Amino acid sequence: MDKDRIEGAATNIGGKIKEGVGKLIGDTKLETEGKIDQVKGKVQNSIGGAQDAIRDAGDRAADPR
Repeated sequence: MDKDRIEGAATNIGGKIKEGVGKLIGDTKLETEGKIDQVKGKVQNSIGGAQDAIRDAGDRAADPR
């Protein structure tokens, strides 16, 4: 598993927490930051997934059993 996937998932979870706390206390700025963090996390996770797919394809090409 790629490092970006792990970091992306963590950023996404942190964003969900931030958004929830922002809603709870009525802080729209914190809520918006949480939503932004979630998008960043999803993008980073997608990049990591693509890197994993490329690496797996390269491994299959190098060892075609």
